[in-house]
Amino acid sequence: MTTITKHPPAAAHKAPQRSNRGRGTVKLRDLKVALLFILPAMIGLVAFSLVPTIRGIYLSFTEYSILGEPKWVGLDNYTAIFKDELFWNAMAVTIQYVAINIVFQTVIALGLALLMHRVAKSTFVRGALLLPFLVANVIVALLWFWMLDYQIGIVNEIISWMGLPRIAFFGSEQWAIPTIAFVNVWRHMGYTALLIFAGLQAIPQHVYEVASLDGASPTRTFWSITMPLLRPVLALVLVVTVIGSFQVFDTVAVTTGGGPVNATRVIQMYIYQKAFGESDFGYASALSVILFLILALVAFVQMKFLKGNESDLD
Repeated sequence: MTTITKHPPAAAHKAPQRSNRGRGTVKLRDLKVALLFILPAMIGLVAFSLVPTIRGIYLSFTEYSILGEPKWVGLDNYTAIFKDELFWNAMAVTIQYVAINIVFQTVIALGLALLMHRVAKSTFVRGALLLPFLVANVIVALLWFWMLDYQIGIVNEIISWMGLPRIAFFGSEQWAIPTIAFVNVWRHMGYTALLIFAGLQAIPQHVYEVASLDGASPTRTFWSITMPLLRPVLALVLVVTVIGSFQVFDTVAVTTGGGPVNATRVIQMYIYQKAFGESDFGYASALSVILFLILALVAFVQMKFLKGNESDLD
């Protein structure tokens, strides 16, 4: 009888594993490459945003003319601001402009976005809506300044042809701010509509199909489905447009220069006049810091109450 001796199997060869040291080297190399790519943007951010911001905050506590050295005055500039009637007038004018601009721009942009989503799905139409936004704001302001001119403007010519009295759009205290708001609404509504349109595209189609099967009307669908699911996008749009509206300057500078009788002197125009018209850079810096704090507070409140970081799709 032959005895078969069983030998123990050879040790299985282990698959080679990548060492942690090698992985760390790869990650470090990727980090260096990433930093190299973002370095130009970081240099620009530090040189043109961070450093001027820090210097502006410092100058807000000084009395400074460009011809001399800054003189530390503490909180004197901020104390003077709260007693400055022109500052409060500028804030009132700015808030009036922001209210008109935000309401009309958001409503019109939402309507255009719904039309693009339901009716006009042509890429050409979407591009045409964006064209005014691609034109420089100064050019748009000049265009409407001449079209709305009291004497030779085509709009007033049409009004006169209809037998109605001409309107001093930029020369009237009553009409100046609404007119400036209209010009900026015309320029920005296409861009805002495209942002909202992108939000509409993200809403799942099956949600509308279920609502249709349940017999929901288009109005009920809009208020119960579209608006709640658009909340994050609308929150973003409102934050961006409110911040941009508070910083309106070029349209006012080109058309009215702050007149008539301070009727269009918004806060940015007032800062500019204090800095470059009166060479009071310390006071202008304090005004800028106040505006920055106001915008930060407004953005925080909007995101908090609109719940911009939440979605009903979750």
